Amino acid sequence: MSLLTHSQISRIMLTITMLKKLQIQHLDLLLALYITCIAISELMGAKTFPIVTIGSFHLSASVAIFVVPLVYSVNDIITEVFGKPRAQSIVRSGLFMVFLLMLFSLLATALPPTPRFAMQNNAYTTVFGLSIRVAAASLVAFAIGEFTDVLIFARLRARLGTKKLWIRTNISNFVSQFLDTAIFMFLAFYAFNLPFGANIAFLSGLIFPYWLLKCLMSVIETPLVYLGVTWLKNTSK
Repeated sequence: MSLLTHSQISRIMLTITMLKKLQIQHLDLLLALYITCIAISELMGAKTFPIVTIGSFHLSASVAIFVVPLVYSVNDIITEVFGKPRAQSIVRSGLFMVFLLMLFSLLATALPPTPRFAMQNNAYTTVFGLSIRVAAASLVAFAIGEFTDVLIFARLRARLGTKKLWIRTNISNFVSQFLDTAIFMFLAFYAFNLPFGANIAFLSGLIFPYWLLKCLMSVIETPLVYLGVTWLKNTSK
């Protein structure tokens, strides 16, 4: 059963029709969406918002939860239509963009402000300044998660063929997003001055709820993968 309503599907089809009139190539738009989602997660992902409170347990998530599963969905769409080598090339391009973004953030926040901008400089640095540790953790986790997603999806496709796309996309997303989440949390927040057991307890409380939220978003976005594959194939034949 589709997770999208008829009105939502109608709006998506209307958007596709408009894109045809604008003469935007499907793959170009998909790659632009991919890079945009990466940039959003890197630039805006630091903000968290509350989801639910159960007793003393507070479940929160980064605003990036809305775009990170899209990045993995785009991987699956491109792998399904163009194969693993093309998807891996796009992942490498995405990683390079993340690296450039981090370098430019360091440069932009390090340069002295003009007198006219001096009053806003602290806010600018707060928003765009990057911790080297968090930036490195994000890059490593993103790289491992993205390449794992492409690899698992390609292997499942080789075994299952073109059938059961929903199984292939969700299994690859679940595994890769767990690695992405776990590696980032460990590299960014592991406290070397605390015992290993204390770190595991703390990090597990961050990793598993956030990973389950990503899995839920992946399931919700599964119909978009089907639409994306059909949409991309229409211009790749």
